[in-house]
Amino acid sequence: MEQSNTRTHYAHIIIKLLQGPIYVEEKASWRDLQAWKTSILEYISKIGLELILNEIDGFAYLIQPDADEHDENPLPRLMRKQNLSYETTLLCIILREMLEEFDILKEGNTLFLTQKEVKERIELFYKEQANKSKLWRELARPINNLQTIGILKLNREDPLNKDNNQYEVKRIIKALINNEKLEEIKQKLASYVNTVHE
Repeated sequence: MEQSNTRTHYAHIIIKLLQGPIYVEEKASWRDLQAWKTSILEYISKIGLELILNEIDGFAYLIQPDADEHDENPLPRLMRKQNLSYETTLLCIILREMLEEFDILKEGNTLFLTQKEVKERIELFYKEQANKSKLWRELARPINNLQTIGILKLNREDPLNKDNNQYEVKRIIKALINNEKLEEIKQKLASYVNTVHE
């Protein structure tokens, strides 16, 4: 009993944020995040984290800024930077561009894509059919990776034909990959494709 009395009212939100992003559709968590925002900001700042809260697109997540190079006693990394494979990075870029196109056309608030639509876009990056076929067979891996880090969410599954699986592209991808980063990664990918897949 004593422990529950001393626990902060927003502890569950801190824990959820440490586990990954919180989205506006998680109504109870989003409401509590809004209600305790000031206290949460104060708490996480004490342990070297920052809260990124995007009211317009409806998501919130934590980041750990890089330590100052002159800091003699830097904090250990709580959040490890993930090194994504070429295929996962390529899929990230494709989804980011498709979301940008979707927003320009103003076709709604949420972008849903089937696995077939993703495949059709991936084709543009591969000249050799053998490379396309290999990626198609292994497409589940990069898709699963992006589901794990909260960029994709399975919306509808077709057990008989995975091409009909439908995914929601979470808007947090725009925060994780801004326009400058997008261009930088696209240049690196183009160089990689030219040297490996020609």
